[in-house]
Amino acid sequence: MRISWTRATATAFAILALMAAGCDKKQGGATPDDGEQDTTEVPDETPADVDVVTPDQWVAVDELGRSMPTDARSKRDDRNVLMFYWTWHDSSQLNYPSVVNISKIQREVPAALQDYNHPVWGQELQPCFWGQPLFGYYRTTDEWVLRKHAELLADAGVDAVFFDCTNGDFIWEESTEALMKVWTEAQKEGVNVPRIAFMLAFGPTDGSLSAIRKLYNKIYKDKRYQNLWFHLKGKPVIMAYPDNLDLSNATDKAIKNLFEFRPGQPDYVNGGGDGQWGWLECYPQHEYNHGELMTVGVAQNASDYSHGHCYAFNSPGTYGRSYTKANGHDTSEGAYVKGLNFQEQWDRALKYDNKMVFITGWNEWIAGKQPNWPPNDPYKPFAFPDQYDWEHSRDIEPNAEWGDYGDSYYYQLVQNVRRYKGVSKPARVSAEKTMSIGSFDGWKNVSPDFKHYKGNTTRRNHPQHSKSGIIYTNGTGRNDLVDARVARDKDNLYFYIETAADISARTDKGWMRLFINSDREIGTGWKGYDYCLNYKNPDSDSSGTVSKCAGPEWGWTDAGKFEYAVKGNKMEIKVAKSVLGMSGKVSFEFKWSDNMQEEGNILDFYVNGDVAPGGRFNFLYSE
Repeated sequence: MRISWTRATATAFAILALMAAGCDKKQGGATPDDGEQDTTEVPDETPADVDVVTPDQWVAVDELGRSMPTDARSKRDDRNVLMFYWTWHDSSQLNYPSVVNISKIQREVPAALQDYNHPVWGQELQPCFWGQPLFGYYRTTDEWVLRKHAELLADAGVDAVFFDCTNGDFIWEESTEALMKVWTEAQKEGVNVPRIAFMLAFGPTDGSLSAIRKLYNKIYKDKRYQNLWFHLKGKPVIMAYPDNLDLSNATDKAIKNLFEFRPGQPDYVNGGGDGQWGWLECYPQHEYNHGELMTVGVAQNASDYSHGHCYAFNSPGTYGRSYTKANGHDTSEGAYVKGLNFQEQWDRALKYDNKMVFITGWNEWIAGKQPNWPPNDPYKPFAFPDQYDWEHSRDIEPNAEWGDYGDSYYYQLVQNVRRYKGVSKPARVSAEKTMSIGSFDGWKNVSPDFKHYKGNTTRRNHPQHSKSGIIYTNGTGRNDLVDARVARDKDNLYFYIETAADISARTDKGWMRLFINSDREIGTGWKGYDYCLNYKNPDSDSSGTVSKCAGPEWGWTDAGKFEYAVKGNKMEIKVAKSVLGMSGKVSFEFKWSDNMQEEGNILDFYVNGDVAPGGRFNFLYSE
């Protein structure tokens, strides 16, 4: 029954169980003294010798034209963003010969949507993907993917992830171990990785009791990966019910004393009681535990028919990505990419400004196909409780099926996190300075110092989320970009880039490209990039070509020359402002890229080679 279990069934059964057991909303958890708000503590575990990366100063404009604010309120360390995260894509889910994609079936075999036994659905109770993730149908034991997640979530400003362990006593140990290992390594290499916590069953069930004992014995008792624990009031947090712990048992007593409990409220409309937290609600969301937390969801598997309670996502009228309480369902073409539901919920969270925001979610992706859930539902032949298709799903992680809009929810997350938490103070731009190319002197005191992550050019070699025999491989990581700087004088711009190891040969494909948005306009050039240095490989060890793109499509023409030098792991460039269409004081965005594979695809920046900064982000240099 492991595969047939879903969060929606867990939610529904939990509500019924709590009612049957007489558990009111005030059972479980801890109540703050005098109704005061708790203070979240996130220990700084970043090693002292690691360079500090400041992603909240990076700029970006997404495919919908939404800008990422760098001038939001000053950064507030007492606000925290929590993200629901799924580690259940491991070997226990892989007893199937191939992957099933519901959205693809909708487009190609619509008759199957009315036939539970249609062969396209695969085996009985097989979990189905609502769409294809950008990194493929991966397993959460794929270390290459886990490192990508660490950086994406850190760059977005996510403070903690909560692992879904709401089904039985499954803690998905294989994936959890892999993630903790990879994220600890990433942390050592400068990534401000989210801290971790666990969400157990929505009630004091036998499964929840078994799960919390497992977690204690396997992780917490011996303080394994303590550097990753998410803390509240000085204790590691767990979303679980302490009610059925046996305090005469030494282990259970230690568990009770170790954790700060915040039992999960299963319903979408009730708001929970003292000590409880929510994970997803219909608009308008409640303030949980005396204003401690509010949920923000991408979409909700509920409807007017279900009175806002948990329901199958493929039922008519469910609150998908394009639904809002204010305006109902937006039925215009492509409305699912706009994030209307997500933004309505974010706007409420920003208004109430609680200490924490719990977001659902990052990477659930799959749903079990249920023959009759809820029982006797008149609207459908069978149910997908938790996920269904492009509209009826709630993952933020970039996907591979929406073209250039595949990362739209990610940047909507970034935009709102900055509004909520604020941003750090930008570094000072140093005075004009003329650099001597080839000497590699004088860069130490040039600011800003645009740091980026070390260690993210590892190779991928991991099986797909099935027994198909498909292996995902990626060996495009080459020059690991870790440090960039810019200097200027009256007539020239100077660029410096440093890599973790010696820079490869200039004849390599896609070698050490520098993309520049010279006018800071997204509507000129390709995705805003007006110029590219090294679009063509340099014709000598000292001279390269500046290429220009009129846009909006990918296409470059020669625009001039630049001078450069490489020494070991360092490269420096001199280019005339006039060649880049600039004069006087400058304000521009730039990005370094090495070994791009799919030219003209903006999402390639997430997948191949290395870029600094990641994805659509750019460094901003402005006088």
